[in-house]
Amino acid sequence: MHLAQLNIAHMRAPKHSPELAGFVAALDPINRLAEAAPGFVWRLKGGDGPQGTVEHGYGDHLLINFSVWESRDTLWDFIYRSGHLAVLQRRREWFLRMAEPYTVMWWIPEGHVPTLAEGMERLGRLRTQGPTPEAFTFKDFHGAPGAPGTGDAEETEGVRGAGAPSM
Repeated sequence: MHLAQLNIAHMRAPKHSPELAGFVAALDPINRLAEAAPGFVWRLKGGDGPQGTVEHGYGDHLLINFSVWESRDTLWDFIYRSGHLAVLQRRREWFLRMAEPYTVMWWIPEGHVPTLAEGMERLGRLRTQGPTPEAFTFKDFHGAPGAPGTGDAEETEGVRGAGAPSM
């Protein structure tokens, strides 16, 4: 099984505005870092060059990041133990604070490429039902089906602020 993750963020301004220049400049280096990271499997890519963002119909200022990883640990290491962390720590400069869940994870069979609709449905499920084995977060993590010792909510209880948008 592989771990799919989707996170969204509401940009403070249009993507090409001066307010988001630092974020846009970081897109290509962070995306290259992700793709070279141990455990990276796939990510949904945008269409306008190295600084492309995912095109969608969910709102003009909504940024979507969607990727697949070999495990919880490989995703965690990329988010919190790589150059991604420095960009993540600046997220309040570029994105609005969200009151409802903005990141979700779920297990998929190896080789499955999830759709954006699937990811948004999982986020909606997390928002309406709370964490379940079908839609969860780092804080309320559910291990892969049938894989003992892969993590649960108890193991990650001390994690705070986890699940913040990655790029």
